[in-house]
Amino acid sequence: MSKKKKRANNHRKNEITRGIFEILEKEPNNSFNYKQIAAKLNINDTEGRNILIKRLGQLQAKDRIKEISRGKFSSLQDKAIHEGIIDITARGNAYVIVEGLDDDIFISANKVNRAFNKDRVEVLLKPSRNSNKLEGEVVKVLERKKHNFVGILELKKSFAFVRPTDQKMYTDIFIPINHIGNAKNGEKVIVEILSWEEDSDSPTGKVIEVLGLPGLHNTEIHAILAEYGLPYNFPKEVEHDANILDTSIKEKEISKRRDMRDVLTFTIDPKDAKDFDDALSFKILPNGNYEIGIHIADVSFYVTPNTLLDDEAYERATSVYLVDRVVPMLPEILSNNACSLRPNEDKYTFSAVFEIDKNSQVRNEWYGRTVIHSNERFAYEEAQYIIENNINSVDASVSIRGEAYTVENEVKEAILTLDKLAKIMREKRMNAGAISFDKVEVKFNLNKENIPVSVYFKEAKDANKLIEEFMLLANRKVAAFIGKQRPEKTFVYRVHDEPNEEKLLALNGIISKFGHKLNFHNKKTISDSLNKLLEDVKGNKEQNLVDTLAIRSMSKAIYTTENIGHYGLAFGHYTHFTSPIRRYPDVMVHRLLQHYLDGGKPPKTEAVEEKCKHSSDMEYLASSAERDSIKYMQIKFMQDHQDKEFLGVISGVTEWGIYVEIMENKCEGMVRIRDIKDDYYTFDERQYALIGERRKKVYQLGDEVRVMVKNTDLVKRHLDFSLLGKAT
Repeated sequence: MSKKKKRANNHRKNEITRGIFEILEKEPNNSFNYKQIAAKLNINDTEGRNILIKRLGQLQAKDRIKEISRGKFSSLQDKAIHEGIIDITARGNAYVIVEGLDDDIFISANKVNRAFNKDRVEVLLKPSRNSNKLEGEVVKVLERKKHNFVGILELKKSFAFVRPTDQKMYTDIFIPINHIGNAKNGEKVIVEILSWEEDSDSPTGKVIEVLGLPGLHNTEIHAILAEYGLPYNFPKEVEHDANILDTSIKEKEISKRRDMRDVLTFTIDPKDAKDFDDALSFKILPNGNYEIGIHIADVSFYVTPNTLLDDEAYERATSVYLVDRVVPMLPEILSNNACSLRPNEDKYTFSAVFEIDKNSQVRNEWYGRTVIHSNERFAYEEAQYIIENNINSVDASVSIRGEAYTVENEVKEAILTLDKLAKIMREKRMNAGAISFDKVEVKFNLNKENIPVSVYFKEAKDANKLIEEFMLLANRKVAAFIGKQRPEKTFVYRVHDEPNEEKLLALNGIISKFGHKLNFHNKKTISDSLNKLLEDVKGNKEQNLVDTLAIRSMSKAIYTTENIGHYGLAFGHYTHFTSPIRRYPDVMVHRLLQHYLDGGKPPKTEAVEEKCKHSSDMEYLASSAERDSIKYMQIKFMQDHQDKEFLGVISGVTEWGIYVEIMENKCEGMVRIRDIKDDYYTFDERQYALIGERRKKVYQLGDEVRVMVKNTDLVKRHLDFSLLGKAT
């Protein structure tokens, strides 16, 4: 045999060997004979079949494949194929998260095989050079997470492309000319992917909505919502059904409820709130105890199962709070009118009414449907003024919405008493191991054109904490009221698992650089030391960084029918009962609670659990959109500060640069490593630092630095800084 023919023979033998492994490993639960394998490899000549038969025998003899039965072969890897969710990074590589596997499966960019971020995929495990790392290849997309993407249209003569703005979307989308609609070149659009043919480099799609020119305010805000699949208006038929609801208060319905209209009742909300979904009532009982009612808008009275309104509320699952607007879960006729507990109006409510003694011990409890009449609406600032100044004289006044207003003595007494009780409840909660996350919220003052003119920070004061404690009380008690009943009843719980120890150890490594540490002796010492940490950093340069990292070390709170308690609040039973205007799980809780009060049997757990999972997923999307809107507004704010020098703190360090948070306004941007010109810097993962090779200068997490705005990109939502040096 000539050398040339021998090389060709060896090449074909190697090709057939690779083909055998690919076929068997792609279907590890199936077995194949040589004829089936030959057909899959398109081998139809005698020489090729002989090579195939010989290689199958050799591989089986060397224990590299299995012979299941005479002449039928399968892979040694019984569990080579796994199913999971793919998480694609901005650099194109990915990880597949598989339930039951301790480690995620790494997928290189060239093995993603047309999967998009968060798709459900089948992945084939591959031999890895790194024994500590699972590696694989996507072999099948089982379910697309989303079909619609936001991008910029590039119009050619006879076709177009949409370049997605999502950094994790690695391909352009081809648009045939007849699927462009009214979109113009350079506009930001929403495109629906229709198909991705085997022989095409890009998927094919059609433009389904034009958002507008990139950089315009409404274009970018609508784009943020669209990127997460969140709506920004209601379908006409849903609005119609809401508008024809009878929202009048009827005597017949009042007769079915506990009438509490003669009890002192008021609301305390943000000064710019448009809907008021909770109110407090207060009455001193003859025995010296207090009757305190937590009254919640009775959304479930108006939004009933198997209606368009309910379907829409379920799909949305939550209101979305962006910087410049609220995208409500319910149409305005409900959220701002019928279900808003406005002052001097009778309203239907669902209530938790408690008899509480002076030590904040609950002596009696009652749950059910009520009708109330709110006597007054307070903003947090107004209630805070009463608390701080201990106002209790009849002639004292506070400023309400810009006007001097004399507060009735009994209202002032109620607020002061509720504040005392709330402080006792909070202290008990903290002593039980609750974690105090009082993170500073960044807020913007916007002008009429939605341009941010200034930044301010929102902190929780006593008035905020007063409302928080009584809402927590209602949520906790409702959950315990149902959760402790036997036989066990299906219910919606808000749970929060214990933090991951690895994340806590990582947090401890970071905070040690600022002179703090956690105590890992037991569950109680961990929570106590976390609280001490959060208290110690208040007002320090590292506060926002530590607050953020501490929250990230926690597990995510979710909705579920399986009650494991709430770690962060230190409650054995907890649910969400107090905000049905803006959270669908609260509507579910109201329905289930009333169902059980009426003696109803538990519904199927699986159906309730499915709704819980959907609500948790939608909550995550909404919070992601909210964060993106804050980032967008921060960049917009910094556009007018291009020539100003800022003092910042390094809030993150990566191999491609450092993140810097400006101290005076909490805006965060990046200094790219390639833009630091005084040395060649490398990333030290252990020290969370960039280190210069020649001069050994170190830029480390928590260091104070001076920066200037280099570039602001509203479309990509990027804020880049130039590094001026370390703070002196």
